Amino acid sequence: MARIVLTDASPLIGLGHVGGLDWLHALFGEVWMPEEVHAEVTGNRGFAEEDDILGALAAGWLKIAAQAPAEPALPDLDEGEAACIRIALAARAPALLLMDERAGRAIAAEHGLQVAGTAAVIGLAKTHGLIVSAREAFAKLHASDFRISPEVIRTVLERVGE
Repeated sequence: MARIVLTDASPLIGLGHVGGLDWLHALFGEVWMPEEVHAEVTGNRGFAEEDDILGALAAGWLKIAAQAPAEPALPDLDEGEAACIRIALAARAPALLLMDERAGRAIAAEHGLQVAGTAAVIGLAKTHGLIVSAREAFAKLHASDFRISPEVIRTVLERVGE
């Protein structure tokens, strides 16, 4: 099991859309985000989920990680994804990265890091009895314009028996 769980912005936003930020706490205990992600999700972009994210920070289970190392160079990724990967590599402990973007996931995997996305967290929430229906969570996400591929949704729904 991962000793550190790091999240990029997308899972925080997606889970916020479906009222699922607390699932992260229930599933993983402490969850860390790089300063770059904190700035992205609590800046002036007007995310509806910002209050929930600030609440999770105040509750103490969502934490801001120390400054990410500058290496390795990851020029093809946004700052949040790159910081997550760099922090995980520097931790030298088993890490789980919560990340949705395909490029970030691929590069994390190339570095031997374990990666899960918003869809996987929804599946875990279902299998751990935190939600009654993963299908309903995916429907809420779809209604909010948050996109997960139909193939990924189908796979998760099959795994959770829906």
